[in-house]
Amino acid sequence: MTDARAVRVEIAVESLRGVRVAAEAGAKRVELGSGLSVGGLTPGAGLIEAAVAGAGETEVHVLVRPRPGDFRYAADEVAIMRSDIARARELGAHGVVIGVLDTDGNVHREFNTELLAAAEGMEVTFHRAFDVCTDPFAGFDLLLELGFTRLLTSGRQVSVLDGAALIGRLENLADGRIQVMACGGLRADNARRVLELTGVRDLHAAVRIPVKGMSDPEGEVSFSEVGVPSGFDHFQTDASGVAALCEAVRAMG
Repeated sequence: MTDARAVRVEIAVESLRGVRVAAEAGAKRVELGSGLSVGGLTPGAGLIEAAVAGAGETEVHVLVRPRPGDFRYAADEVAIMRSDIARARELGAHGVVIGVLDTDGNVHREFNTELLAAAEGMEVTFHRAFDVCTDPFAGFDLLLELGFTRLLTSGRQVSVLDGAALIGRLENLADGRIQVMACGGLRADNARRVLELTGVRDLHAAVRIPVKGMSDPEGEVSFSEVGVPSGFDHFQTDASGVAALCEAVRAMG
């Protein structure tokens, strides 16, 4: 019998290697995207297909975000998102991760309803657009009404520990109707504290390290990833960090 109180770990990844790292560590889910340095974007079909094939028992949930920046999308962008959801379904993804705000910064009823309809039968997570919405409690009520599977949030703070009070309040308000998933600098050494402060049973982390590349740091042209330290080229999923987080969670019983 599955323990309903068991803690589930989700790892944000942007490569097939990252999927394999998360699966080997025993993560419940991966959030599969690209461009994590800009908050994540919709991954390509080839990566989705390879991820589903290589994830084993780990579920693949595809981030659907058509561009960097805010979450106030035009109708044509939402149409692209519907197509991306359909493609993710065709390729075998277990769920999708979405979020649209209206021009006032509130959770957009019409557009999110359209995307949920496109994802019928799949699990659907509302992502951290929630952390910048105008009215979090009205937004949370609408997510409950629309029937989202879960909400990803740092409690509207950079650090999950700073946002823990709000996350805990949302978990209480959820009363089992939606899974509240905590994120924001979550690692093996603070996971227990996050669980104690919030009461959530879902944890999300993007555990990454910088990797040296072949580019010349002295050259005039560089295609290194935004945000990497000087002398490094890009980020990749940190296998030891993911393993430590998953092991720490398992040790909590």
